[in-house]
Amino acid sequence: MEDMAFEELLKINCFSEDLTERNRAASLLERHYCCEIRCIDMDRSVFFAHHARGCTIIAAKICKNVVIYQNVTVGSNLRYDRIQNEWENVGTPILSENVIVADGAKVLGPITIGENTVIGAGAIVTINIPANSIVYGINKYACRSSDYDFVFSRTMISNEEIIRTDEERIAEFNKEHGPRT
Repeated sequence: MEDMAFEELLKINCFSEDLTERNRAASLLERHYCCEIRCIDMDRSVFFAHHARGCTIIAAKICKNVVIYQNVTVGSNLRYDRIQNEWENVGTPILSENVIVADGAKVLGPITIGENTVIGAGAIVTINIPANSIVYGINKYACRSSDYDFVFSRTMISNEEIIRTDEERIAEFNKEHGPRT
């Protein structure tokens, strides 16, 4: 198991019936990819960009076609009420179909993220979010335009095209500001 790829370890960690196997895969995911993934109900189509590096994913449910980028936290937002002697905010998030969670976002508590929602890089979410939204900042969201895919699409642009575009941008920058070292 030590030499298995991320996708193989993820499959065992999330879907194996053998608890010993699951625990070993979880340990290897943490050691090799610095991630922890525990979900009560996760669809097999969930995609972790960059091998979930730096992610902590503790969720109630993650539905079809969800994409999660690096350094994302999905988890609880518990607090204990000392006056009432009880826990509040018990539970972890549900991510509906086609949700995209961008780099460094935090999705916390017993909340539901509506389908086709994009959670922007660095966003913090502790409230329910309606379907077809774009989340930014702290608990802010706007209606998502159906005319665009944000952050991720199954038909991603090639790395070569991104590099070519960046080289053109660098050349333009250097022409305006002079080359820098």
